[in-house]
Amino acid sequence: MENINKENKILNKSKMKNNIKILLVGLITGILSGLFASGGGLVLVPAFVYIFKLTEKQARAMSVFCILPMCITSAIMYNRTNYIDWKLGILCGIGGIIGGTIGAKLLKKINDKYLILIFIAFLIYASVSMLRMWENDRNFIRNNIRFS
Repeated sequence: MENINKENKILNKSKMKNNIKILLVGLITGILSGLFASGGGLVLVPAFVYIFKLTEKQARAMSVFCILPMCITSAIMYNRTNYIDWKLGILCGIGGIIGGTIGAKLLKKINDKYLILIFIAFLIYASVSMLRMWENDRNFIRNNIRFS
């Protein structure tokens, strides 16, 4: 009987550690999603694959599932500061519903290796685009703003 109690305590500690790890990943993702409007997938997919050992497809599905409450919460906070253009958001959301449906169907058909390569290509493209925008902003400031 004593051995069973010890085993239960060990299992409970293990479950508690895992739950804390899950909450921390969610917390970090929520902060980054709120700051950068990233949606959280950039953090969640790798976390689900490398920390929680999910397959690529499971990680993407779980990421979408987890992102919804984060997006709703962030949108409420952004709305309070009048950052939301409702017409633009609704139209884009409609496109997102259609695209999300297509993407979810494609997910079933694409090999995990190709998913990773597509994800890497997307991250590289997004990074280069952001660097170009930053360089353009820097040049604009340098050429148009004079400090006396």
